[in-house]
Amino acid sequence: MAKIPTKTDSKKMKYPIYIVSKGRAKTPMTANLFKKFGIDFMIVVEPQEYKEYCDEIGKQYVLELPFSNLGLGSYPARNFCWEHSIEQGYEKHWVFDDNIRNMRRVINGKRIPVNPGIAIQCTEDFIDRYQNVAIGAFNYYTFVVPGQSDKKPFNLNVHCYSAMLIDNNLPFRWRLKYNEDIDLCLQALHNNYATILINAFIIDKISTSQKMSGGNQTELYQNNAEDKKILKARSLQEIWKNEGYVEVIKRYGRPHHWIEWKKHFNIPLIKKTNFDSTKIEKINNYGMELKVIKPPKNKHLLNIVEQLNQQR
Repeated sequence: MAKIPTKTDSKKMKYPIYIVSKGRAKTPMTANLFKKFGIDFMIVVEPQEYKEYCDEIGKQYVLELPFSNLGLGSYPARNFCWEHSIEQGYEKHWVFDDNIRNMRRVINGKRIPVNPGIAIQCTEDFIDRYQNVAIGAFNYYTFVVPGQSDKKPFNLNVHCYSAMLIDNNLPFRWRLKYNEDIDLCLQALHNNYATILINAFIIDKISTSQKMSGGNQTELYQNNAEDKKILKARSLQEIWKNEGYVEVIKRYGRPHHWIEWKKHFNIPLIKKTNFDSTKIEKINNYGMELKVIKPPKNKHLLNIVEQLNQQR
């Protein structure tokens, strides 16, 4: 079993971290994960829940919204985070969903628990090499398949979601009640910005199929009601009908949006003019070490540990 460092130097992180939350003061998974590792963050909540979140998480972590119960989903709160970070003088900001229970490092086909602060630092440094990346994010645990997609450290010009690093200088904002993250990515790509979805680090998030109460699951999707699934897919298709990016198909036994990202978007990464690649260390593990408390019986896993030790 790998031993994970439980302390994070938040000063090494460049950008503020926001968590948008509603109805989950008793189950603030992402907030609890960040607190465990000493990561600074602000959980953004509506006025009627402010005290409850302060009592459960700590007042120093809670940021109160100037509105409540708009019935528009999370996008007004996400735009509030965006503007708040600009007011604080930042060039970018992170916005996380509130139901992330763990983060992992993907290496040699294994998905190993990792300090989220290190994953955030690595991603900031990588994305900041480029001048045209609008949005970066961490992929889902279930979407990075050992032996397949785990061999690619990131996907370019695709949908980003749930744990997003956003450039504050973008000339557009969140705007949809449903599928707001897909729409934001489409806005970026349509305007010739790139997006990056990180596979090297992934998030372990409670899926909507598990029907965790609170958030959009309770307020918007009404526990995955069929009519809400149809509305969710068609509303995205409607706003992009002139460009033809979005189709509505039957997938996994339900109405679902479909976008051929590779067909529509082929935007290369452009390095910043002041970026000096010669200063990059060939191997930089950001303090990460794979420490095995008990030697594994599995020969494949034991070989991975030996290979990593040889690299250091």
